[in-house]
Amino acid sequence: MVNIKEKNELLQVKGSKGMYVWVTGTYLIAIISCLVLIIQGFKFNSNYSLIYIFGGIMLTPVFLYLILWSLPGFNPWKILLTIIPGENGKVFSKKGTVFINDIRNIDLVRNPFNLINYIVIETFDEKKLKIPTYNLIDDLDYQVMVDQYMFPYMTENTRKVWDRKIDLNVLLKEVRYERQEQKID
Repeated sequence: MVNIKEKNELLQVKGSKGMYVWVTGTYLIAIISCLVLIIQGFKFNSNYSLIYIFGGIMLTPVFLYLILWSLPGFNPWKILLTIIPGENGKVFSKKGTVFINDIRNIDLVRNPFNLINYIVIETFDEKKLKIPTYNLIDDLDYQVMVDQYMFPYMTENTRKVWDRKIDLNVLLKEVRYERQEQKID
């Protein structure tokens, strides 16, 4: 589950501890595998030794590049975004601030250049806020977070768009999340 700390009226969203382990493990295994390929290739015990060397040398910089892009997210005190729920609620991060009722569209998008997920918020006045998650928020956790803390305060059209994007049956089955019908004053 997503790591949300409540402080007064603020909801501070941090990376999931499970995702920290998952991302760290993936990168460590990738780098160790590349090094093992290079070492085994230089032993020349196989007909594929040159392929091992070539593959290890080619993939090591790729994984180092991905690690360097993800490194800012590995600060354990890093707050990815903060949500103030309510009628005059806001979503803010170091990249900017958006009122929840000004959100036209919200999406989790993977950047093809650095393979990091970003929460992209589009407003009615054509502003875009891109919040990097450093792959520390799972897709389903993102959906639950938006549905639970932002959905009740969005405009009617934005709610319809959000309802088309998510499947509440999947959320119920996978993470046992059920939308609470909230009355908005």
